[in-house]
Amino acid sequence: MALPITLSEIGPRISAGAFILNSGLGKRGADEQTAAGLHGFASGTYPFLKDVEPRQFVQALSTAEIAVGAALLTPFVPTALAGALLTGFAGGLLGLYLRTPGMRKEGSLAPTEQGLTVAKDVWLLGIGVGLLTRGTVDRGSRRVQRAAKTLARANARVSKAERRAERRAARAA
Repeated sequence: MALPITLSEIGPRISAGAFILNSGLGKRGADEQTAAGLHGFASGTYPFLKDVEPRQFVQALSTAEIAVGAALLTPFVPTALAGALLTGFAGGLLGLYLRTPGMRKEGSLAPTEQGLTVAKDVWLLGIGVGLLTRGTVDRGSRRVQRAAKTLARANARVSKAERRAERRAARAA
């Protein structure tokens, strides 16, 4: 049985997966000050997070990063699913960039010095969209090709069985 990924998907999945997994593992033991800082940054952009305790937020963020990183690094996770997870994760990061005051130059998408650390995550969005596209749209033709091969093998078996039946009928006559 073939893996649900192709050779061309390995590089993007490893680079993004290792980066995100490392980030999640690094947040596992975050101290109170780090937790408060991350929570303050995120809750300023996403107000629904204000009701979540900073420690709980960082644990959830860490777990999410570990899960996304592990999914990208696991070859048995289909590329479309890994791409969807990464696209959603990166979308949340870019939401921070787009919605947080001081991250972008006035009237522009260009980052300020403070925004550069978050704006760089656009590469994760690019990889995610690429994997999602590759795993859904580009895979359709592979499924059709596999189905055509299966049909061709079935037709060959039917033809072989027909020839055998004809030979038996000719011998019996």
